[in-house]
Amino acid sequence: MSTNMMDDTSHGHQGTERRAGCECGGLPRVQPHVHPLQKDGRSTYLVLTQKGKSAFKKLNALSEDQARGILKALPPTGQTKLISSMRTVESLLAPGAKLEARDVLRPHRAGDMGWVVYREGALYAQEYGFDETFEALAARIVADFLTDFDPRRERCWIAEMNGQNVGHIFLVKHPTEPSTAKLRLLLVEPSARGVRLGSALVEECVRFARSVGYKKITLWTQSILEAARHIYQKAGFRVVHEEANRKFSRDLVSQTWDLDLTERDTENEEVQETCTGPKRTN
Repeated sequence: MSTNMMDDTSHGHQGTERRAGCECGGLPRVQPHVHPLQKDGRSTYLVLTQKGKSAFKKLNALSEDQARGILKALPPTGQTKLISSMRTVESLLAPGAKLEARDVLRPHRAGDMGWVVYREGALYAQEYGFDETFEALAARIVADFLTDFDPRRERCWIAEMNGQNVGHIFLVKHPTEPSTAKLRLLLVEPSARGVRLGSALVEECVRFARSVGYKKITLWTQSILEAARHIYQKAGFRVVHEEANRKFSRDLVSQTWDLDLTERDTENEEVQETCTGPKRTN
């Protein structure tokens, strides 16, 4: 049976209304005013009387006070983690969710770089078995970026979903080729995958590189990073060199990918323009 909770001031109800009383413990006992729907006789409305609504209002206020007390006992970091976890549950129960207006790509700010190094080290250890030398590499990249940062030609983007950091990417100057940029440290958290966030980060790098006059973007990655390689290929990057080596305690095949910015891929641009991505903030 489907049941709709209706306010007893709703129009169109006929017949005698049966009043809602209260149990000794104060919990309202809601008795239904039976009102069959025209299209489905099995459906009825449950209507709260004034006495029932008064009891419900008191219980609702007590429930809200209890929730406030629980949240107040948590430190600010605990409250943030709780909200993030609730949003993760929501996203898992709604797998088809799309990026929304509250999901943004923003420039880095104080504290972000420590988070970048931490997530690079932890996530690649968890998913690919990389050792601490990979985290050391990420730390060096981040330190060099902060030390030599050129805001006219370089960028870091932090991806946020509902106020939480869920991804990042860097575009930096090539040390010996002025017309070439390097794409570095693309990462998307598992909770934010499946909504084109990785593609949005790479596309933002390409847009910025073109806008400041770079002629090429190059990147270095590993062949086992299949999801990242798919994103690069879709964005127009091509493998120009690869070699087997032993890095981060793994036997790997390192790859260099290049994107020629002097050859505009019209078809790819049209596809990108039709895709919805996170909004950007300056």
